[in-house]
Amino acid sequence: MANSAQSRKRARQAEIHRQRNASYRSMFRTFIKKVLAAIDAGDKEKARAIYSQAIPIIDKTADKGLIHKNKAARYKSRLNARIVAM
Repeated sequence: MANSAQSRKRARQAEIHRQRNASYRSMFRTFIKKVLAAIDAGDKEKARAIYSQAIPIIDKTADKGLIHKNKAARYKSRLNARIVAM
């Protein structure tokens, strides 16, 4: 357990950040799954619409440091390639 005031504060901050990060990570994964579900269903317009909603979420996740910026670019590129290939 944290003993000093500084370490108690850092523990409080770490818990707040952990919960916020979990929320962003969950939202990121949900949008990826929504795009993939639309692609698998064969609905190109729906996939394109959800993909356009997912791009800012993917970028925000990368900006916050939850995923690497190259991983975000890779996700966007691969999802877009699958939509174009439909």
